[in-house]
Amino acid sequence: MKENSVKITFAGNPLTLLGDEIKPGDMAPDFLAVGAGLAPVKLSDFAGKTIVIAVYPSIDTSVCAAQNRRFNAEANQLKDVVVLSISCDLPFAQSRFCAAEGLENIKTISDHKDLEFGQKYGFWIKELRLLGRGTVVIDKAGIVRYVEYVSEVTHEPDYEAALAVIKGL
Repeated sequence: MKENSVKITFAGNPLTLLGDEIKPGDMAPDFLAVGAGLAPVKLSDFAGKTIVIAVYPSIDTSVCAAQNRRFNAEANQLKDVVVLSISCDLPFAQSRFCAAEGLENIKTISDHKDLEFGQKYGFWIKELRLLGRGTVVIDKAGIVRYVEYVSEVTHEPDYEAALAVIKGL
């Protein structure tokens, strides 16, 4: 697996991202992950919609929880937009968190099995076998319009920058 050029840290310590670095203008690669009830989920299942992929390391951290709450709240305001919330957490943990928090506007998916999303989008943290934090926005034609690899994993993504792109589509 190749390293990409994005530099990230966790509490100031350098980490290595593996996989293909995705960039605005790229055609969004399809990927297979696992959804609620262990059902297979593919990006292509949401073709024809604007897609926001909220990427995070683990639902059981305060920053990841805040990221999911924020995207859930924003998804309620956006028309014809699907928010995919992806981590390497098991689908059971993701579902438990969303039920406890009342989050109904995001679709949680797990990359735990094959890390196919992590590889195809360059979010796989080599040292932790988790995903980095970030956001990907894909337009209705399947073209990547925005990508953020958050440089410090303990920080939240730039919601405003992603929302500006979404609202401009």
